[in-house]
Amino acid sequence: MKVLITGTTGYIAKRLILKLHELNHELVCCVRDLNRIPDEIEDLNNISFIKIDFLKIENSQLPNDIDAAYYLIHSMSSGKGDFKNKEETCAYNFKKLVNTTECKQVIYLSGIVNDDSLSKHLQSRFNVEKALVSNHYALTTFRAGIIVGSGSSSFEIIRDIVEKLPVMIAPKWLNTKTQPIAIRDVISFLTKGLLKDSLYNQHFDIVGPEILTYKQMLLQFAEVRGFKRYILTLPVLSPKLSSYWLYFVTSTTFSLAQALVDSLKVEVIGKKSDINKILDVKPIPYKKAVDLAFQKIEQSEVISSWKDAISSGVFKDQLSKHINLPQYGCFKDVRFREISDRNYTINKIWSIGGKQGWYKFNWLWKIRGLVDKLFGGVGLRRGRTHANYLEAGDPLDFWRVLYANKEETRLLLFAEMKLPGEAWLEFKIIKNKLYQRAVFRPKGIYGRLYWYAVLPFHGLVFKGLIDELTKR
Repeated sequence: MKVLITGTTGYIAKRLILKLHELNHELVCCVRDLNRIPDEIEDLNNISFIKIDFLKIENSQLPNDIDAAYYLIHSMSSGKGDFKNKEETCAYNFKKLVNTTECKQVIYLSGIVNDDSLSKHLQSRFNVEKALVSNHYALTTFRAGIIVGSGSSSFEIIRDIVEKLPVMIAPKWLNTKTQPIAIRDVISFLTKGLLKDSLYNQHFDIVGPEILTYKQMLLQFAEVRGFKRYILTLPVLSPKLSSYWLYFVTSTTFSLAQALVDSLKVEVIGKKSDINKILDVKPIPYKKAVDLAFQKIEQSEVISSWKDAISSGVFKDQLSKHINLPQYGCFKDVRFREISDRNYTINKIWSIGGKQGWYKFNWLWKIRGLVDKLFGGVGLRRGRTHANYLEAGDPLDFWRVLYANKEETRLLLFAEMKLPGEAWLEFKIIKNKLYQRAVFRPKGIYGRLYWYAVLPFHGLVFKGLIDELTKR
């Protein structure tokens, strides 16, 4: 069937698109800027993109033959101004355009709105739900609370707090109750609800199996990570001070911190329904969701299975869609250079490391390998199996090859050296430019101190590396 997707560049939509693509649906994705199409989906077949801004729909139109649509437009970071009016305007404009098509169902992901006193953002979500009601199509609303998954704002904020603070003196809203749900369960509800006529013109709360306080969520998160944490909640802490606390402790923006504090004061407990049985979804517990999220982030536990998948032909050319650099809570060194000889640069990338070395400032790489050995790591002693051939699973000095495809001109490495965090190094050619991305995901305060300690050397080794890879 033909499905329209809004919020294409957002956290939920990107994952949903990949799932719907696996189910062989024809997808039409709405974007405000055609230059911001996510890499993960840009080259997939059976997907088209249309440029449209739902705040300004003059001269805009949708394909007439769409069967269903997902409304996933929302921005928690819009903490100031008339964000409520903008959200409602987007909803009304979306409805106006969809009403001109053959669309039978619109699926909307909202927030749980069962409390008598709603935050500004939850009230806005409820207003959008009312704005989307139409006589032309059936509206199905799934209302979710805290979504647990690698890269989600709530997950990353909790990670920041847990990893940075062994002892926490926290606001009283940590005692607020909620029902967190795993991102994979949210995607299951969204996909299984597609054109399910028993769900038409209804709303359902989708939640995990546990009711937890935010304090319990922090402590269970710490358990999964192997940390011991102590939390003291203050009986009184103003919303503004709470926002500043969240802003300084985590990597969130102040506007998002304000919006979150406003929402975190409200209990988010779902109403019981038969939706789990109707769609055959069994939501997983919170700790399991956190554990699975870190498996996704760390990737080290699935290296061997990726290699097996390549040999068995399970993923084939879609493997790169399953291996993505982390985007949140990371330090990054990103560089690019124009290339004059594509084949020359590709061959140099595929010959990197081992006896060939790292082309520039190789002595610094050797020192890093020696330090790694002194701390019990693998160092540079593993070298590489072949002089100029790489495949997923190969060791490459103190890296592990996660993905290597010359046709896609992409090489992705994962660090196996001793580090207070996780590190990736990616080389990718797009058109006539080589992009080199070093990404470090720190673990705790030592991870952050490590990054700043080695930062001066990055200017030498990473700049020298990309210069040598691109010059004849």
